[in-house]
Amino acid sequence: MSLYLLEFVPARTDREGVTALLAEIDKAAANAAGELIESQVTGDHGLVFAVVEAADAATVKEGFDGLAGAARVTGPDEVRLVGADLAELKAARPAAGWLVEWDLPETLDMDTYLARKKEKAPRYADVPEVSFLRTYVREDMAKCLCFYDADSADIVRQGRAAVDTPIDRLHALEQR
Repeated sequence: MSLYLLEFVPARTDREGVTALLAEIDKAAANAAGELIESQVTGDHGLVFAVVEAADAATVKEGFDGLAGAARVTGPDEVRLVGADLAELKAARPAAGWLVEWDLPETLDMDTYLARKKEKAPRYADVPEVSFLRTYVREDMAKCLCFYDADSADIVRQGRAAVDTPIDRLHALEQR
């Protein structure tokens, strides 16, 4: 089984519209013979990120075709979970407060990315106000999503600066 990232632009960006879309996403994951690992909603309800565990991308794509609550669906894109254990993530379903999207440089390969992450992760200790939770890095190396717990965007930026890693987009996440 592999992990797949899907990104949704909700057809309705109010709480009720996003709640309905989340229910559709959960049902679609089951229809794809998969498991919804997590879904995260930006604070403005403008984007929904979902990670599904399933056998293959074609099955996921088929399961997610035609969601009424989505104006646009991007993916599925195979991702690798970094910095967290999948079994623990499934058991705890920890909430995150912030999501950083980083569009990875074309010259970066997975092995170099993983080595750099391992080398720099201890530097998060320099900013104890931010907790790095997990990353999903796309296997095609187009981008990664990094989840954090912190009191503010500025603290997340300080954490990213400590590990010398850029931010392309920073999203406050809805607390459900």
